[in-house]
Amino acid sequence: MEKKKVLLVDGMALLFRAFYATAVSNQFMYNEAGVPTNGVQGFVKHLLTAIDEHQSDYVGVCWDLGGGTFRNEMWGEYKAHRSAPPAELIPQFDYAKEIADALGFVNISCQGYEADDCLGTLADHYRHEGVHTTIVTGDKDILQLVDTDTDVWILQKGYGNYKKYDPITFVNEWEIQPKQLIDLKAFMGDTADGYPGVKGIGEKTATTLIKTYGDVKTVIDHVTELPKGQMTKIQTDLEMLKMSLQLAEIHIKVPITVNLADLFYRGFSEDSLGICDYYGLKVVRRELAKLLA
Repeated sequence: MEKKKVLLVDGMALLFRAFYATAVSNQFMYNEAGVPTNGVQGFVKHLLTAIDEHQSDYVGVCWDLGGGTFRNEMWGEYKAHRSAPPAELIPQFDYAKEIADALGFVNISCQGYEADDCLGTLADHYRHEGVHTTIVTGDKDILQLVDTDTDVWILQKGYGNYKKYDPITFVNEWEIQPKQLIDLKAFMGDTADGYPGVKGIGEKTATTLIKTYGDVKTVIDHVTELPKGQMTKIQTDLEMLKMSLQLAEIHIKVPITVNLADLFYRGFSEDSLGICDYYGLKVVRRELAKLLA
């Protein structure tokens, strides 16, 4: 029997991508209330496009929340140096969730955790129910979740363009297993997330170490076998390496429960057009009108 399919999307990734794609030319598309809608409308268009491509049975939207996460408690510099979002984007964070809810989608988040953690937790939960999960995001960190029950689609430029990963395509490109992406990031660090890993070890060296030893722990156990330069770098930044390993791993035990039935995708109706009119979403209304036709 064919498995049920659930589509989980990183709402913040879709919203940011849509916003910056149009903000570069100042296409903010304000509604009658004076709220910019460029990001929100692009977010919904991305969502509709992914649903059409995936032919989803069930759909959920995961979000980051403000106020920091457990990673900030572990490492104070975690994402600390990211610039503040543009003024035109700020009101669209809550607006996007409100509109997603009005259109019948379930918004999923948990204080103290990132959207990635929610995505990972749900994918892990649904696999035990015999469900296949596809995750749509712009963040390659989520690729560590790829397995026989979980595909990841990375957004590319435009709508409906994805780089699709399953275990085979991942290994062919990265030359390591998906779970080893955690170890790779631990060595390399992540400048966007604000942790350095091991200074002086880049992707090429880190990949070689992982292919040779398997994981960070085994490299540490055999550190004296390494060339002197690599050994010194790892020993110097040993504590940061261990910390980075924890920061890089997606947490799959977030205290959330979302029954699969709650995510059932019911499609759209004429009422959806009224919702678009209410929120001033002219672009989305045109897309939905095409679907309903």
